[in-house]
Amino acid sequence: MAKLLIVESEEKELKRNIALFTKAGYEVSSALGRKSAEQTVRSVEFDIVVLGHTLSKDDRHHLPYMAKKAKEDCAVLVLHNSGHHYAVDMAIDSRDGDHKVLEAAAEVLATQPVLSR
Repeated sequence: MAKLLIVESEEKELKRNIALFTKAGYEVSSALGRKSAEQTVRSVEFDIVVLGHTLSKDDRHHLPYMAKKAKEDCAVLVLHNSGHHYAVDMAIDSRDGDHKVLEAAAEVLATQPVLSR
């Protein structure tokens, strides 16, 4: 299964998303907040970065660039539908439910040339 890096600003939401994706069979790494994410994208292998809805608008703008710079062929899924960003492969509203989050991750991965597969 694909390798995910999940980034959130709130620990409770980070733990919830780790459990969701782990249960779905993904290999999961995580980062809490922007500073941790900036370090983690350079130190772990991942196919997709999932940027959670608790991140600030600035973080959701900055972190896709950081991820793509660290891993050119990675995918970026943002769980906050906050407008188009050229470095984001898909943005969804996480309030649509966990099944939609998992469907979006699978869809992005199916259309991306990923590194670890």
